[in-house]
Amino acid sequence: MLIPVLLSGGVGSRLWPVSRESYPKQFLPMTGVDSLLVQTLRRSGDIVGVADPILVCNEDHRFIVAEQLRGAGVKASAILLEPVGRNTAPAVAAAALQALTIDPKAVLLVLPADHVIQQPAAFADAVVRGLPAAEAGALVTFGIVPNAPETGYGYIRCGEKRCGEKQGDNTFVLREFVEKPDLATAQGYLSSGDYYWNSGMFLLRADIYLSELESFAPAMLTAVRDAIGKARTDLDFIRLDAEAFKTCPSDSIDYAVMEHTTRGAVVPLDCGWSDVGSWSSLWDVETKDEQSNASSGDVLLHDTDNTYVRAESRLVATVGVTNLIVVETSDAVLVADKSRVQDV
Repeated sequence: MLIPVLLSGGVGSRLWPVSRESYPKQFLPMTGVDSLLVQTLRRSGDIVGVADPILVCNEDHRFIVAEQLRGAGVKASAILLEPVGRNTAPAVAAAALQALTIDPKAVLLVLPADHVIQQPAAFADAVVRGLPAAEAGALVTFGIVPNAPETGYGYIRCGEKRCGEKQGDNTFVLREFVEKPDLATAQGYLSSGDYYWNSGMFLLRADIYLSELESFAPAMLTAVRDAIGKARTDLDFIRLDAEAFKTCPSDSIDYAVMEHTTRGAVVPLDCGWSDVGSWSSLWDVETKDEQSNASSGDVLLHDTDNTYVRAESRLVATVGVTNLIVVETSDAVLVADKSRVQDV
């Protein structure tokens, strides 16, 4: 059984002032009409044979998640509430333990709830290509085919093909994860053809992931098991035990498991992906005019180029500017050089 696991614990701080701690970017229609969470639900739900999703979110966002599920007409198999954030490795562990109560051979499709994918059919095809390897025990990650020497993303170095097509394994050996590079290093990565952007999306069997976590981060697994074992049901939610979960070490799935495992595999993916981690990345995926401007809301642009302008409550006009991010909300305005948006 293939079970989507949507991780919805982030706060999207670099997309301030639109994304706030109380209502972060995954719940907002940053691109199009639907929120990023609903977009993620829809594209994972379109994969043939997929089961009802498991969602992991902050306690404070539980009613937002439930309402957006209801509005999208999606039934979750479980909504797990984290009392505190402990990064992605514990969140996936909690989802894996929950999935095993549904199917002892469950395969998890782990997806951040706040990404944009412009070509969902290509994404679905990549999942299908990686599924045989995941079912056989590989921990599969999706490497985004880079189209620029991006310094804001981590990278994955990919090796040779793991085995032939006859075995149904269309994945490549995962050599290493690489931290965000400087520009010269990123250009070298792009030229080599061996490096992909780290998408943060995974395809893995629940039992295999937990086994690897027990090998590399046993204290984490013990704390999550305890938190799940003492969890209580509250309406449509499963509340992880707060005292137990707070003892859990905080770490990402990359650091806790994927950098150590010998089971790592990569499926290259070219699907118009963005983590929408900053205003400039949102500008990247938006439709632009002839002057390379992207805009949203009541906006007038004159002698303006290479700029993103978003107006939420009033008219915003620009004259004679270039390479800017201008974001207006009812209580705050952000104006930034596009090259400095990582500082927000």
